[in-house]
Amino acid sequence: MIVLDLKDLYGETARLALLPEYLEKAVRLAGEGEEVVLTGAAPIWLYLKVGHALHGKAKRLIYRSPVTGDVVIFDHDPF
Repeated sequence: MIVLDLKDLYGETARLALLPEYLEKAVRLAGEGEEVVLTGAAPIWLYLKVGHALHGKAKRLIYRSPVTGDVVIFDHDPF
């Protein structure tokens, strides 16, 4: 399981102009065919774009928050 803290992608302030860099880093860190958990303080646009970028790359994508716990975004595991 790969846990991506989206805050680690951008540091202090997320900038829309740097979105391609954030996505490249997220895809690289997530690997191929892994279960990926997205967590951390980040703007919703970053969560949405990273989730979209990982579709077709990750086997399963989970959103994790202290409020909601784990929420499965997609699951392409045949088992």
